Amino acid sequence: MDEVVKKIAALGVPGLIFTIALATTGLSGAAAITAALAMLGPGGIVGGIAFLGVVGLITHAIAEFGSEKIMEGVIKELYLQGETKSTIKDKIKKYPISKKLKLQLNDKLDNFKI
Repeated sequence: MDEVVKKIAALGVPGLIFTIALATTGLSGAAAITAALAMLGPGGIVGGIAFLGVVGLITHAIAEFGSEKIMEGVIKELYLQGETKSTIKDKIKKYPISKKLKLQLNDKLDNFKI
């Protein structure tokens, strides 16, 4: 078991997410892998693989630079793409996330200086 744990840990957060997804399918073998990948992302299995890749990139970036820097960079990029504080806040309001996270995002947005 130690060897399996080491291999999953080498994958980082995506490995942990995939393990949980596999466990929730109630299946085993290839059927579990197929079902887990399909449920992780939009677009079926390919979407699930892409989701795990994106999660890996994001967790690596947060570990290297910190969540504050990542959020600031994303807000700056949204501004460069033509978004305004108002349009970003409207999008945040519509997201299915907790009220606490919405407040944190809006506070970060309010205090952001270009």
